[in-house]
Amino acid sequence: MSDSSEDNRLSGRVRRYARVSTAVGGLAARLAGERYLGVKLDRNRHAAELRAALGGLKGPLMKVAQIMATIPDALPKEYVQELAQLQANAPAMGWPFVKRRMAAELGADWRKRFASFEHEAGAAASLGQVHRATGHDGRLLACKLQYPDMQSAVEADLRQLRLIFGIYERYDRAIATREIHAEIAARLREELDYDLEARHTTLYGAMLAKEAGVHVPEVLPELSTRRLLTMTWLEGTPLLKFIAEHEDAAVRNEVAFNMFRAWYVPFYYYGVIHGDPHLGNYTVRPDRSVNLLDFGCIRVFQASFVQGVIDLYHALQNDDRDLAVHAYESWGFKNLTAETIDVLNRWAKFVYGPLLEDRSRLIQETESGVYGREVAESVHEDLRRLGPVTPPREFVFMDRAAIGLGSVFFHLKAEINWYRLFHELIEGFDVDLLHKRQTKALKAAKVPLPT
Repeated sequence: MSDSSEDNRLSGRVRRYARVSTAVGGLAARLAGERYLGVKLDRNRHAAELRAALGGLKGPLMKVAQIMATIPDALPKEYVQELAQLQANAPAMGWPFVKRRMAAELGADWRKRFASFEHEAGAAASLGQVHRATGHDGRLLACKLQYPDMQSAVEADLRQLRLIFGIYERYDRAIATREIHAEIAARLREELDYDLEARHTTLYGAMLAKEAGVHVPEVLPELSTRRLLTMTWLEGTPLLKFIAEHEDAAVRNEVAFNMFRAWYVPFYYYGVIHGDPHLGNYTVRPDRSVNLLDFGCIRVFQASFVQGVIDLYHALQNDDRDLAVHAYESWGFKNLTAETIDVLNRWAKFVYGPLLEDRSRLIQETESGVYGREVAESVHEDLRRLGPVTPPREFVFMDRAAIGLGSVFFHLKAEINWYRLFHELIEGFDVDLLHKRQTKALKAAKVPLPT
């Protein structure tokens, strides 16, 4: 059962276009002025204004802004620094509205299906809010309820994002953004489907079932719909709060180890990655195990893509240029010159760097305050000089995930032998075995196979 008002109506899109255009219009005009009229743009001030405007809108564009802040070179650093500060907290729906929404999803007698249901939202995000509840069996539950008219909001915001990308490409031709936009659009549209998120959650529960240091909520299908997702509530301390409260290096390293396994066991064993590195998606238990939350942004890769990731690692490890070219081409990079390959390898050496040294080390050993900033800026300047590079769609969230996890380790100040952790995962890697394992897991969870 669902509310027909949730349809992607023209009126909803028009209202959203008007609101978002107010925030985006200034960016268009000022970038155009700097590019064509020689008017000097105060990027820092303008980026702060843009963040303020988008923060007031909330909703999908805010989520897109957070995504863009974690994809290297997608936007100038001044905008990244400001957009990274956006908080994923949209205005909560009031109780009268929540009652109507819950009735639309579960029927008029919905309250009888819970022993208790808290009126105030326990958490609010860009596309929905979470209420704590108790089941009749005594279990604590998390009920994630989608905001109204989100499909219209997503389509409106994606159209504005295309405009932003088009303006920026005219200003700076280092990165061609069409595949970045296509990938973000696909993932955001998927996030509207809570039934798919329920299946992703079940998939992750199966993939990580043997990982004692990682916990995944259990979905209650009988209390879930396409716009309502009910799961078991996992108690834990938000990651940043945990970091602030624990100085002990051994404790931080244990959390980092569990985070590493939570992200990369699914990828190297099943070709699946959790594509949202937002720090609010993890909490830590007293025993230092981690709760992995929010499975709306999941990326499933073909087995050959994972093979390419491992091929590039070995190429860098053995200084094998031909194997590096093969890896890039297997991902879909096209028309690569020798000079462009050298630039891409420089970025790859940064991402893979901690995995190439058989020693305990920090994830980043420079003094930069932002993970990957110095290397990203250098690579970007060279790509601007050489001409546009079009990152394949699959590469967008893989890169984002790697940077996102690196940022988690950066915050944790974790000092670990990343080389050994990585080799434990890829030892004996067989692309055919991964394909068989992936197919079995995805079919069991009723998740679509990658195409």
